[in-house]
Amino acid sequence: MTALPPDAVSWIERLGLQPHPEGGYFRETYRAGETIAREALPGRYDGPRAFATAVYFLLPSGHVSALHRLRSDELWFFHAGSALIVTSIAPDGTLVEARVGADPARGQYLQISVAAGCWFGAAVDAPDSFALVGCVVAPGFEFADFELGDRAALARRFPQHRGVIERLTHPSSGGSA
Repeated sequence: MTALPPDAVSWIERLGLQPHPEGGYFRETYRAGETIAREALPGRYDGPRAFATAVYFLLPSGHVSALHRLRSDELWFFHAGSALIVTSIAPDGTLVEARVGADPARGQYLQISVAAGCWFGAAVDAPDSFALVGCVVAPGFEFADFELGDRAALARRFPQHRGVIERLTHPSSGGSA
């Protein structure tokens, strides 16, 4: 991995970000005070969930947000730095790459959504840079709903996307796919 750009270090310190298991740095900034009862949620949830949660997420260039999936939808909002590409693989194998950044004229989106159940990860294109985004999960995020992808299992399931999977996972990645 490459050293962190000074601007990224500054944002990490100012926002009090911590390393995230998928890669990058994060801090939860919002958790709704009200919850949705388990009985009112789809069967994929094992208990009540906050209405919504939000985090800051910073990804330096040379690092990846490893492929993972959630039981909830996630919205990404661009805040600062360089654009990043969020890559998702739907359960049916459909691959979507969306560039999240501040310049719509260059095909960048200020915000995107990733549907529940899709495998997704991200990387920053520009060298010596970073992307700072906000992410909102609804129903709210719980680590019980987070699954980190296993490189070998994902490559078996989606052989047509082997290159993307190898780029957005670590050789010893655990978890299940």
